[in-house]
Amino acid sequence: MEQYLPVLTLGVLAILFVLLSIVASRLLAPERRTLPKFAPYECGVTDQTAIPERFPVKFYLVAMLFIMFDIEIIFLYPWAVANNELGLFGLVAMAIFVGIFFLSFAYELAMGGLNWGPGKRVSNPLVSPERTTTSTIKKVGLEGRTPSGALSSETEAA
Repeated sequence: MEQYLPVLTLGVLAILFVLLSIVASRLLAPERRTLPKFAPYECGVTDQTAIPERFPVKFYLVAMLFIMFDIEIIFLYPWAVANNELGLFGLVAMAIFVGIFFLSFAYELAMGGLNWGPGKRVSNPLVSPERTTTSTIKKVGLEGRTPSGALSSETEAA
């Protein structure tokens, strides 16, 4: 038990220091209840009266691409360090890895994952245009898109 006495003493002193600090701040600090002290505050942004709109999905796609590139770099650094010991096998394995990674990035570019221009309406036979144009979900970033009334008149004419 004697061997644990310094650790126990340190724990008791730490708890005493915390309690004394709390008591001292309560006794010595002036208590001014003002409205800004009770308002929500997060990361330097003050409270807004209007609820902000949702982020478009494109932000999440860019975040996923960043994570993919980050993982690629995590695998490339150890390979570069051990390249001499791995020989031809390591070179072929890394070439396959980078090739698959490049193909997935090219696919993302082809599908418009990094296209930040006005949105394009993709015609998908599985999703009816009537359901998506009259949805109750608030649409974000509609600049350059056709209004919902114009789309329904086009579908009726067809």
